Amino acid sequence: MPPDPLFAGYAPLPGTYDETFLPDGTPRPEFNRLWRALEGRSRDEFARHQALAELALLNQGVTFSVYADNRGSEKIFPFCLLPRSVGAEDWARLERGLAQRVRGVEAFLDDVYGEQRILKEKVVPADLVLGAKGYAPTLRGVRPPGGVRVHVSGIDLVRDPQGTFRVLEDNLRCPSGVSYVLENRLLSKRILHDALDQARVHRVDQYPSRLAAALRSVSPEDPDKAMVVVLTPGPYNSAYFEHSFLARTMGMELVQAPDLYVDGDEVFLRTTRGPRRVHVIYRRIDDAYLDPEAFRPDSLLGVKGLVRAWAAGKVAIANAPGNGIADDKAVYAFVPDMIRFYLGEEPILEQLPTYVCARPEDQRYVLEHIAELVVKAVDEAGGYGMLMGPSASKEEREAFRARVQDEPRRYIAQHRLELSTCPTWDSGSRTVVPRRVDLRPYVVSGSDGPWVLPGGLTRVALRAGSYVVNSSQGGGSKDTWVLKGAQP
Repeated sequence: MPPDPLFAGYAPLPGTYDETFLPDGTPRPEFNRLWRALEGRSRDEFARHQALAELALLNQGVTFSVYADNRGSEKIFPFCLLPRSVGAEDWARLERGLAQRVRGVEAFLDDVYGEQRILKEKVVPADLVLGAKGYAPTLRGVRPPGGVRVHVSGIDLVRDPQGTFRVLEDNLRCPSGVSYVLENRLLSKRILHDALDQARVHRVDQYPSRLAAALRSVSPEDPDKAMVVVLTPGPYNSAYFEHSFLARTMGMELVQAPDLYVDGDEVFLRTTRGPRRVHVIYRRIDDAYLDPEAFRPDSLLGVKGLVRAWAAGKVAIANAPGNGIADDKAVYAFVPDMIRFYLGEEPILEQLPTYVCARPEDQRYVLEHIAELVVKAVDEAGGYGMLMGPSASKEEREAFRARVQDEPRRYIAQHRLELSTCPTWDSGSRTVVPRRVDLRPYVVSGSDGPWVLPGGLTRVALRAGSYVVNSSQGGGSKDTWVLKGAQP
């Protein structure tokens, strides 16, 4: 044992579920192999490893953008080399639950843009859905090529003090972050290769090939000959690193709007050898800017006529336009009902009890208990449009109270959950400390159904006491090690 062992003095936060250690400080039994593989390192050795990881990220240009940051928009994605692990048994349940959830939401989207049975039978309030910002009524009646609307999903999970994984929110439009999952694993392989081997961790490097196969599978013509492109807003977008990374690793063209045009109902790519027909577009542009003919007429990022070509069945768009309705945080409250209605199954995954302020009784409760609740705008992301009631000032609470009263449909509320913690390297003190985490697994769906990447993006609140894990507000990421089951 080194003179300054890595985990010396580590203690889980009271009242939280620690991902790696039991309350008495001993490792959870399923992580014994992992703990033994890491414990042999000294703090000095790990500090050098962490510095190497950060240098590698800098050299590789693994970045994201923060538009509101006066210090400059381009940043290296903060990374903690200590992994977050998920046991084989926990993962098996998550895998089933995530696939079930995606199938349920897919059925909901198909229905909402079709017969609307779930609204007619009043399982979900019609006014909640049809009046939502993410609902696109002009797309009703359109059946997407390949029959898939949610090709890529990022389902955010948190873990409560009892260790139960709960769904926090669904990301079904253009979920980002998977490139960091793959880059984080490369760093683990280079620096912690011995621990990775000893812990017996599932691979994640098959994601690009799985995504490419799923995209080709929904082509309106021969999938084996399909031309698939990745459509990006350009290098100034916050996730441009990911767009270029995925295009490169899938072996596909990275294009911008001027590279594409619609002729009749078909989409073509401009090339030096003349136009080439495009069958599938993995778009990383929001609905509003995707097609100036169908949505915002002032958009310079989209392709005129693209939605018309999609509606005609001549090109597949991943993810499908109109998915934003299922991202709505008020609609999220009804996903368990969707699963029961469409699949005839009980939901495998729990989610957070949610007060929908559009319902008068829920609104009254929120207004009376706002100091105890987390209030969220239904259409915001990244930790924005949110009130942390227990830590907010009186003025902030009153401002949010007025917003809820003025626009109740725009807000939901939940009691603050004590997020689980994970051992995290603190470079300032050169010690391992508990920090709160969430998890975003990725589900890829093609014509053969959903596939769940065995891992995901663990986001970590790097600031002491913080509950906000978003990178734009001081958070970072970890590699997520999903452990294989016991060998026979």
